[in-house]
Amino acid sequence: MDDGLIAQIKPGMDVQTVLTTLGTPSTTSTVGNRTFYYISQTVRRRFQFQDLSVIDQKVLVVYFNKAFKVERIANYGLQDGVIFDFISRTTATGGEEQSFLRNLFRGVTKFTPFGS
Repeated sequence: MDDGLIAQIKPGMDVQTVLTTLGTPSTTSTVGNRTFYYISQTVRRRFQFQDLSVIDQKVLVVYFNKAFKVERIANYGLQDGVIFDFISRTTATGGEEQSFLRNLFRGVTKFTPFGS
């Protein structure tokens, strides 16, 4: 995710402008499609026979109001399995957003080397 493009997203922008600037989101919220999630991962494989392991993951979230104008944006990252908002420096709480992000990060942090 390009920081310059992210900086162009401002409250009050319409959905089409966000799509033109950032492209199609990785996924959207299931209720009302009023939240866009742009997901970026860094993966590594030490040896050819090993599975890829995720070493970093960032999620840019664009929230829209009922008129489908940008309400706010947030960046979340994977830090010791904790969902952390880089912008407000707080840990996310409550609701469907945390459930979605928790499930997303939980899938990344579960590691079973021999498929047990």
